[in-house]
Amino acid sequence: MSAEFKPIKEGKVRQVYDNGDSLIIVATDRISAFDHILKNTIPDKGAVLTKMSRFWFDFTGSIVPNHMLSTEGKDLPEFFQTKEFEGKSMKCKKLTMLPIECIVRGYITGSGWESYQKDGTVCGIQLPDGLKESDQLPEPIYTPTTKADQGDHDEHITFADSADILEQQFPGNGESYAAQIRDCTIALYKKCAAYARDKQIIIADTKFEFGLDESGRIVIGDEMLTPDSSRFWPLEGYQPGQGQPSFDKQFVRDWLRQNPDNDGLLPQEIVEKTASKYREAYELLTGKTFS
Repeated sequence: MSAEFKPIKEGKVRQVYDNGDSLIIVATDRISAFDHILKNTIPDKGAVLTKMSRFWFDFTGSIVPNHMLSTEGKDLPEFFQTKEFEGKSMKCKKLTMLPIECIVRGYITGSGWESYQKDGTVCGIQLPDGLKESDQLPEPIYTPTTKADQGDHDEHITFADSADILEQQFPGNGESYAAQIRDCTIALYKKCAAYARDKQIIIADTKFEFGLDESGRIVIGDEMLTPDSSRFWPLEGYQPGQGQPSFDKQFVRDWLRQNPDNDGLLPQEIVEKTASKYREAYELLTGKTFS
C-alpha cells in the first residue's frame, strides 16, 4: 500500500507535495482567470503544462539551471502512479523561492497597452511614440511584480523595488539577486521567443519564478513558458493594430469579459476549444503529438 500524501501548498492550478528531499508538483486541470479559479476543468491541461515545462527546462539548461528532477512515473512515489496524476506530476528540487514574479514583455498588449495609451509608459518604462496594439517592442522589457498570496493581486514594482524586497529577505545580496533574475529572464525570453517564432508561435510575454538551491545558485522553478504563464499568438495572420488570436488562456479571459454574468462557469464549447488550443500549442512548439 502506498503512503498517503497531502498537499503542503495549493495554488490556483498547482498542488505541491513534500517528498522528503524533493517536492512533487502536480499541475491540475483547473483554470484560473482574473485571479479566480473557474468552476470548469480543462481536459489534459495539467499534462500539457507539465510536458511543456519539461520541454523548456531541457531547452534552456545552458542558460540557467532548473528545479526539474523527473516527470517519469517510475521516479515518483507510488501514490502518484495513478491515472489521477498521470502526466501531471514533476519531481523537483527544493528551493528557497524568491518573492518576485519576473515578467518580460516582447510585445505591447494587455495591461501594458492600456498603460501605454494613457502616458506612453509600461510599468514606468518610457516607450517610443507611435506604437500600435500588439506591436513588437524594440527590445524586451522587464516588468517585475510582487508575488501575491492566492486571491490577492500582484503589484507592479520597479527594478529598484525588487532589489529592496530581496535585500530584506537576503541581506547583502538583494541587488545582486535582482540583477541576476532580471538578466536570466531577458536571456530566457530571447532564446525561447526566437525558437518559438521558427515554430510559428509568437511569445508576446511571459513570467518566470526563481529560487536558490542549497549552494545559493539562482535556479528557475515553478512552470516555464506554458499557456498559463505566457501569451502565445499564431505567427500566421499576425497583424499589429489590434488584439491577436491566442493559444493561451487569453481566449478564456476574452469570453469572460464578454459574459460578465457567467458565475465562473464556461460553456462546454469554450472548454473544448481551450483544451484544443493548449494541445495545439504544445504540438507546434515541441514537434511531438500530444498523448
